[in-house]
Amino acid sequence: MGFVIFLREQLEFQIKFKHMSNSKKVETQAIRGQIERSQYREHSVPLFLTSSFTFPSAELMRGTFAGEEEGNIYSRFSNPNTDEFINKVCLMEGAEAGFATATGMAAVFASMASFLCSGDHVIASRAVFGSTHQILNYILSSWGIKHTYVNPTDVDSWEQHVRPNTRMIVLETPSNPGLTLVDLEKAGQLAKKHQLILNVDNCFATPYLQQPIKFGAALSVHSGTKFMDGQGRVLGGIIVGKQELIEQVVFFCRHTGPALSPFNAWMLSKSLETLPVRMERHCSNALQLAQFLEQHSEVSKVLYPFLPSHPQQDLAKKQMKLGGGLVTFEVKGGLERGMRFLNAAKMCSLTSNLGDSRTILTHPASTTHSKLSIEEQQAVGITKGLVRVSVGLEHIDDIVQDIEQALAESK
Repeated sequence: MGFVIFLREQLEFQIKFKHMSNSKKVETQAIRGQIERSQYREHSVPLFLTSSFTFPSAELMRGTFAGEEEGNIYSRFSNPNTDEFINKVCLMEGAEAGFATATGMAAVFASMASFLCSGDHVIASRAVFGSTHQILNYILSSWGIKHTYVNPTDVDSWEQHVRPNTRMIVLETPSNPGLTLVDLEKAGQLAKKHQLILNVDNCFATPYLQQPIKFGAALSVHSGTKFMDGQGRVLGGIIVGKQELIEQVVFFCRHTGPALSPFNAWMLSKSLETLPVRMERHCSNALQLAQFLEQHSEVSKVLYPFLPSHPQQDLAKKQMKLGGGLVTFEVKGGLERGMRFLNAAKMCSLTSNLGDSRTILTHPASTTHSKLSIEEQQAVGITKGLVRVSVGLEHIDDIVQDIEQALAESK
């Protein structure tokens, strides 16, 4: 089959690259993990804006479709731009293979739908993104797939929820928007003990700050739209992990069609080259903003994984290189004050995206997590006054100044 050739090409590339660069670090992999150059010997990979690929003979075309010959067939299956993006993320994550999708939520959905059937059961961290809740509660449940929500901070209690038909563990760490962490090592041990697929949404941490596969995850999922792109330009997603599992993902996505476009793949691959540098700045700015907010009289709570006040700081430092680019805080005065605060911002953007070079303010209760019930919001720490800050790359003094004046203006 063509998707088997696709997977073999990925694995051969990774082995070849590893042999060439055993001492290389993730920063180098993000830059040098490129596909082989064409006969034109270009330094930067060109765009392959084509829907399909031609064959010099009917015999080679038949052999490629039959899986006997290597080569691209159709950009819904594979494309050189998409291949390069996948290869880079696999190298950075320590994964065997991957598949890139049109959006992050397409990746989240495919990472579940590729494996789950009617009658299966999923253990899911209660602290997952709003659309992931919707998939679990409405789409998969309508297919006869059950789930049990568990406390993300108490992995030891998860084992009591394992059933004979449990197939997968779904989690994200740090979570959106509450920045709750899950102990990946314990989750990996539980998955291994019961032969479950550990499926981790690694979007907030990025491959630079965290590699779930090293802790036992079978799949690591990203929204490329966020920090991978980093400038709010394109949509994209990716699933990487064990080769035998990615084979099923490729089969599902090949026939259902959520493929990443070559142009967006090219953009994301180029953006990965600066991901480590950008994340260093995002994290530095975020920590300084969190420290400022923690001392502000109009803020009742601040959450940032590397703050000493964060209840899981030790875990964050164990499994993350830095604390990430997101800060959440609760402004005093509830919903009305929170709305006045957002309206008073002059530099920061109001949008639902995150991971942008520009600092973004979002009110989760009324936007990204508005489809959750009040009880569900409260269970994951979303209050009416909670504000999520995706801390950008501007000078930290300008970020703090805008937040400070908005707090004063909204009082």
